[in-house]
Amino acid sequence: MAQQDEFVFLPLGGSGEIGMNLNLFGYGPPHNRKWIIVDIGVTFGDLATPGVEIIMPDTEFIEEYTDNLLGIVLTHAHEDHMGALARLWPRLKCPVYATPFTMYLVKDRLGEFGLIDDVELHEMPLKSRFELGPFDLEYVTITHSIPEPNGLAIRTPAGLVFHTGDWKIDEEPQIGESIDTEALEQIRDEGVLAMICDSTNALSPGRAGSEGDVREELIKLVGEYKGRGVAVASFASNVARLESIMLAAKENERVVCLVGRSMRRMVGAARSVGILSDIGPIIDEDEAQALPSGNVLYLCTGSQGESRAALSRIANGERRSVKFHKGDVVIFSSKVIPGNEKGIFRLQNALAEDGVEIVTEKDRPIHVSGHPYQDELKQMYEWVKPHIAVPVHGERRHLIEHARLAKSWGVKHAMDPHNGEMIKLSRDGAEVVDIVPHGRLHEDSGIIVSAANEGIRLRRKMAYAGHISVSLVYNSKGKIISGPEPRISGFPDGRNGEYMDELLDLVADTAEAAFKKIPSKARQDEDLVEERLRSKVKKTIANKTDKRAVVEITAHLI
Repeated sequence: MAQQDEFVFLPLGGSGEIGMNLNLFGYGPPHNRKWIIVDIGVTFGDLATPGVEIIMPDTEFIEEYTDNLLGIVLTHAHEDHMGALARLWPRLKCPVYATPFTMYLVKDRLGEFGLIDDVELHEMPLKSRFELGPFDLEYVTITHSIPEPNGLAIRTPAGLVFHTGDWKIDEEPQIGESIDTEALEQIRDEGVLAMICDSTNALSPGRAGSEGDVREELIKLVGEYKGRGVAVASFASNVARLESIMLAAKENERVVCLVGRSMRRMVGAARSVGILSDIGPIIDEDEAQALPSGNVLYLCTGSQGESRAALSRIANGERRSVKFHKGDVVIFSSKVIPGNEKGIFRLQNALAEDGVEIVTEKDRPIHVSGHPYQDELKQMYEWVKPHIAVPVHGERRHLIEHARLAKSWGVKHAMDPHNGEMIKLSRDGAEVVDIVPHGRLHEDSGIIVSAANEGIRLRRKMAYAGHISVSLVYNSKGKIISGPEPRISGFPDGRNGEYMDELLDLVADTAEAAFKKIPSKARQDEDLVEERLRSKVKKTIANKTDKRAVVEITAHLI
């Protein structure tokens, strides 16, 4: 029997986590679906993955269907929505669609990776409508914490899905238009089969607040520090916030100095599309040095305590041309992203140690979220009235609560998806029809590997349990010529190094005793010798230290 056309949604990243968003939409019979990717983002490494800074969704599934992959459509330019494009495009090799601000940053990133001449790019006007195979796509203007945020209406013969992207309701967004409620009501009147919706603040009652209120407070706050050095840390991508900070400087007779590569990059992107045109002068760090500190406002990256970002480097004295002094003030116009607490508090403590005053959003209303609180979610459901609610962009608790709220607001069907679940969308509701390969890719030393890669696994294990290596040279008669020579890393030295000496002796004695127990004939097999010694050393160290260290044995028969 001929298979019927189906409309499916498949998240490979961003469902059950905040960040690393990658969503697939498919239409057609199961054996020959056409696909589009909506957003392709990254998240950042943590202590669980030492040395890994960039983490991306695993695209193994869609790599098998690149002949049917019609394009990558980007909703906006945040790293968790477009940061993996240049890294993963060589695996996908399909056209890319984005509005002007996002496309500027796409080109910038592709240029860094030497791909700008290889990728078919389509810069789409705001509110544009275009077709990719069976998909009729329309950009819908929304508000968020970056220029040109878009929802995406996806029409197919099986129905219309509205993918919100990241959004909030801001009556005074400062940059760009307010939410296009007329477009939302129009798609509602067509009939919305499903809404794929941001869940970041689904646990928070009320509303997120407006950038207009933040602007007023920043102008007032900077004015309270006349004659003192002022620096403001913020998310570089929040261009409306950058404009507010720059206007606060202008209103208080300060010039702005941008500190940090991503800050300069975002300002360049904004200016390329006609934003930030009336903000006063911007000077470089050397020019700022020549001016009294009371006449400069430093606008810095590093609000999340990132060790290599501008603010941390200034606090650590690693930035030659920018220094903070006792009595200066650093304003954090940002929130603490969960997981970044230690880095942020370490940075703030370093600043406080130098006599720098710190002001955060806990002290003054100088930050609002770019994601919807519960009252805003309810309003969106009233505008769109979807038949099915599919929460994304959130941890499990966010998705579960969002689905519960949607049902309470009258949505007939709601589900909280997991990455890798292929969900058929129809008038009968949402049904998981397949579970596909999914997971994480790590960028390590410029190489992209699976999170399950042996090198990554061993590094993670070494970080928690240490590393031991033993070398041994013996002859054909079974006599030890050299060694066992142990090397140990990642264990405490103890007072005067006695504990390390004790471990080294224990490893050497264990390896030698294990070698002597191997029958003479078996010693001719170096691999067998290495495995016997490795097993014994691992067990002995585990009994001694409660750590399952990575153990390497090198045995040479001469």
